[in-house]
Amino acid sequence: MPALYTFDVFSSLDGYGAAGGDWGGYWGKQGPELLHHRLAQYSVEQRMVMGANTYRAFTRLLASDGGEPGVHDAWVTRLRNLPATVVSTTLEGPLDWRDATLVSGDAVEVVARLKEESGVPLRSHGSLSMNRALMAAGLVDRLQVTIFPVITGRTGLDPLFRGAADFDLELIESRTLDGRVQELVYRPVPH
Repeated sequence: MPALYTFDVFSSLDGYGAAGGDWGGYWGKQGPELLHHRLAQYSVEQRMVMGANTYRAFTRLLASDGGEPGVHDAWVTRLRNLPATVVSTTLEGPLDWRDATLVSGDAVEVVARLKEESGVPLRSHGSLSMNRALMAAGLVDRLQVTIFPVITGRTGLDPLFRGAADFDLELIESRTLDGRVQELVYRPVPH
């Protein structure tokens, strides 16, 4: 049976994965319930999958001591210590990530093979363009969107689904964290 692949992403209400300006990490809306829930999700055995841009962003952010909110949260530390596959045609090893494997090639082919070979679930946090391609290829089993209660119309960065294929979404789970953050888990089905 193929491994379950989850595309896990943070979003503003208007569909951006990040924002410029003075919003800060998590758009300043993280609370103890969200942080505890994220740690529980990342405490189970799994393999992270990411593209080169996300790998670069994670390692740059985690290496900085700039005090960016959320960078040293327990779930982020746990994510950093999970085994990872980095899919890239531009990076060269060795990688600055504990237990990371660099795989050169097409992400669709790499992840299709990982799904068949992995004995643990696969999860990707971010890696937007890679995960849009994986969704289009039918390789994403779960789309987990954590929606923060902000609209970043003028300062929004990284539109999550710009250029994505059309999908129907079957809601599998939903929860409210800290009375304001929504986590929605869907099964994506091409429309």
